[in-house]
Amino acid sequence: MKDRSFLKNKRRIVVKIGSSSLTHKESGRLDLIKLEVLVRELCNLSNQGRDVVLVTSGAIAVGASALGLRQKPTALRTKQACAAIGQARLMMIYQKLFSEYNHMAAQILMTKNNMMHDLSRQNAKNTFEELLGLNVIPIVNENDSISTYEAQFVEKFGDNDTLSSVVAALIEADLLILLSDIDGLYTDDPNKNPDAVFIDTVEKLDDELLSMGKGSSTSSVGTGGMATKLTAARIASAAGTDMIIANGRDFHIIHQLMAGENLGTLFKGNKVEEFRLLDYIGRLP
Repeated sequence: MKDRSFLKNKRRIVVKIGSSSLTHKESGRLDLIKLEVLVRELCNLSNQGRDVVLVTSGAIAVGASALGLRQKPTALRTKQACAAIGQARLMMIYQKLFSEYNHMAAQILMTKNNMMHDLSRQNAKNTFEELLGLNVIPIVNENDSISTYEAQFVEKFGDNDTLSSVVAALIEADLLILLSDIDGLYTDDPNKNPDAVFIDTVEKLDDELLSMGKGSSTSSVGTGGMATKLTAARIASAAGTDMIIANGRDFHIIHQLMAGENLGTLFKGNKVEEFRLLDYIGRLP
């Protein structure tokens, strides 16, 4: 167990929340109590003088619930319709909750295609910097209502684990926190192998660690398994950003992590000389 007291000094933090951490397992509807805790935690970080960015999933799940769909949609156009409905509802709730704590939130919808173009990428960075300078909390999601993911034309990140690492690299964040339905990195899938060993700290990513990503997730609403989180770790580490994977069952974990408590798996940033974000985005599957 290593000392994590240095996390108290992080000034620019990106927090990513998975769909499974935002919704009730039984119904697929938003867990409003958890959402309120999440917003309070983020507002408190902002009150401490830190820059805070939230990358949130949930638009498709919220839209599907609003339409009365009992299962996660599989058809692309149905997913896009659900995203269009759900994103508006999700943002409305976030705006209301943030305003209750006297904070302003702004919506930023991104696509992989945007980040592949130099001018669009710079414009996105400028928008983040201006919002953070105005003490506004950017709320980021992939623009699922127009993004596509097909063999012949891919302009979608595919999951918000990857998107959050791209955002963290773009704005030169100090810390990326991924909250999902898993406790951190294990040597194997702990749901299938009782002998799997928890990994507390990753000083440097190597091929052996990257191979531990099984792409598994216990959730029926999320898209990201451990493989996507390790992809996120590779991007964040190369950008020099520390990253933590932790369980989002209780969003109070955010202030515990920032206080240096030993929770989740910490991936230490190892900045690559002459890091270029475009190189990493271009290699995404």
